[in-house]
Amino acid sequence: MSTIIPKLLTADEYWRLPGGTAFSELIHGEVHQTMPPGAEHGRIVLRLGAKLLAWVEQANAGYIGTEAGYLLETNPDSVRGPDLSYVRKDRIPATGIPKAFWRLAPDVAIECVSPNEPASEVREKVRDYLNAGTQLVWLIYPNTREVVVHTPDGRSQVYDEHDTLEFPAVMPGFRISLTEVL
Repeated sequence: MSTIIPKLLTADEYWRLPGGTAFSELIHGEVHQTMPPGAEHGRIVLRLGAKLLAWVEQANAGYIGTEAGYLLETNPDSVRGPDLSYVRKDRIPATGIPKAFWRLAPDVAIECVSPNEPASEVREKVRDYLNAGTQLVWLIYPNTREVVVHTPDGRSQVYDEHDTLEFPAVMPGFRISLTEVL
């Protein structure tokens, strides 16, 4: 009996897949399909993204994007695409914003957690971002109207819809009341 061992993909091979990479991520060289997000998810991400974009443009603070791919690990490669992400201006390569995947970790990764997303997968995403150098990982929980912010020191802080988020060391000048988003 023979066994067929599937070939692990690199980030470059993943980028060139026919039909694109929508609603998937590359985890340890394997493509993992995801469900398209729901309507509430889309509204929350759009609201927060609009606030972040306004701040980035006004402050000339760097890059804000949605669903952009980040090569977080190599050999085997892992590419994650957070719902929203921020890269400080001083970390953007001299060549500019890449056409394909970023080859660095975002400073901030923001995920709006879907009700059917297993907790183990959410924890794995947080670990992947933090291990790659992300400074803040925000997990938005629409059902409980909370945001949990994770930091590289292993700590997390829960914020509810009445709280204000601001992280001057990573996002100088950005401040948002969660009532504006949730």
